[in-house]
Amino acid sequence: MRRSRAFIPTTKEAPSDATLPSHKFLLRGGFINQQGAGLYNFMPLGKIVLEKIRAIVKEELDSAGCLEVQLSFVTPIGLWERSGRCEAMGKEMLRIKDRHENEFVLSPTNEEAMVELVKNRVTSYKDLPLNLYQINTKFRDEARPRYGLMRGREFLMKDGYSFHSCQEDMVREFHLMEETYKKIFTRLGLDFRVVEADSGAIGGTGSKEFHVLANSGEDTLVVCETCDYGANIETIFESEEEIDALKATSYEELLESKISKKCECGAELHFRKGIEVGHIFQLGTKYSSALEAHFNDENGRAKPFEMATFGIGVSRLVAAIIEQNHDEEGCIWTKATAPYVVNIMISNIKDVNQVNLGEELYEKLKASNVEVMLDDSKERFGFKMKDAELIGFPYTIIIGKELENGLVQVYDRKTRENISVGADTIYSKIMELIQ
Repeated sequence: MRRSRAFIPTTKEAPSDATLPSHKFLLRGGFINQQGAGLYNFMPLGKIVLEKIRAIVKEELDSAGCLEVQLSFVTPIGLWERSGRCEAMGKEMLRIKDRHENEFVLSPTNEEAMVELVKNRVTSYKDLPLNLYQINTKFRDEARPRYGLMRGREFLMKDGYSFHSCQEDMVREFHLMEETYKKIFTRLGLDFRVVEADSGAIGGTGSKEFHVLANSGEDTLVVCETCDYGANIETIFESEEEIDALKATSYEELLESKISKKCECGAELHFRKGIEVGHIFQLGTKYSSALEAHFNDENGRAKPFEMATFGIGVSRLVAAIIEQNHDEEGCIWTKATAPYVVNIMISNIKDVNQVNLGEELYEKLKASNVEVMLDDSKERFGFKMKDAELIGFPYTIIIGKELENGLVQVYDRKTRENISVGADTIYSKIMELIQ
C-alpha cells in the first residue's frame, strides 16, 4: 500500500476519556474510531489487524477438527426463556421487538442457538463428537462501556460448542481446545497464562480462562514464575472482602504483596494483572437437558448431549496485544499481527534517487508477498517518523541523505535500534529480519 493512497487519519491527541494505552494509540493511529458509547468502527489498519487475528484463530481451530458455521445475530427470546438464562443475563442482554411484536435478543453468546441447530439433526452416537464454532458479532449492553475495545458493547467473538456422547469424551475435547488456544495465543506472539476460573453465568462444572499478562489488566491473577500454574483470585481466596481489596489494588502495589500459599511445585506464587481473552467451559448437560436436545446411544436410549463451550474475544485481542506491546510513542505490533510488517520511508520525495530506490524495493517486497507500506507522502521526515512509531510497523526502512554514501537505515520498532545497511543489500537484510 502507498501511504499517499491510504486512509490512515492519525492524530496527535486522544480523547480525554481514553486512559488505557490501547485505547489512546488505536484511536490516534487511525485503527478505530468511536461510533457511540462502547461502539467502534474498524478503519483500514484496524480491519487488517482484526482479520489477521481471525485467520490465525480459524487456522488452528480447523486444524483441530472444528467446523465453522455462522448463526443469526438476532435470536428469538424463547430459546433463552427455555434455558433459564433470560433473567440471569439481566440488562446486559438487549431485547428488541419486530413489527409483529415478536421479541428477540441481540446475541451476547449462542449456547441456546447452537443447541437448537444440532437438535434433531444429530440423532445418533455415531455422529458424535461434533465441534461447531463461529466468529461473529456479539452485543452486551454494558452498564459502563469503557477502555475502548477492551470493554465495548459490540464486539467480534469466536464462540464454539462441542457435543459428545459421554463426559469422558467431552473432557478430552476440553483439553484439546485448551492446547489449541495455547497455539493461537503463542502464534499471536503473546505472553499469556491459563488460569482456573469461575464459570459464572455460562454455567457448568469446570472452566479455564486465558489471560494476556499486562499491567493494565482488570483481572488479578496468582501465578507461578517457575511452572505454568495460574489461577483467578476468586478460585483461591474465600473472603469476598479480601477479593474485592485485591481487585482494587494497582499492579505496582501488588508487587509488594506476599502470598502465604505456595505452588504445588514448591515455588512462591506472585500476583499479576491479566486481560481475559479466552474462556473454555465444561457444560455437561445443562443446555441440552433444558432444551430437550437428545441423541440415541448404543442401546437406542435417548440421552442429552454432553457439551463444552469455548470462547475467544477476537476484537478484544486487538487491544490486548497493544496493552502488552507499546511504549510512550505508540503501538509495537507483533510480526503476526502488524498491519504492515515493513514500512519504506522516502525522506525527501523530491530526491529522484530516493524515490527510485523506494519504488524498486517496494515492488520487490510485494512480489515476495511481504506486507509492505511505501511512505511516499510529502510530509516532513519528523512527521513521518512519529507516525511510523505511533502505528507500530515492526521495521521501517529509512531512505535518506545517507543514500549518497550507498546506505539506508533500518529502524527496529521493538528495540528502537537504528542500523545502517548497504542499499544494494537492503532487500536480503529485511527478508532476514522478518523471518
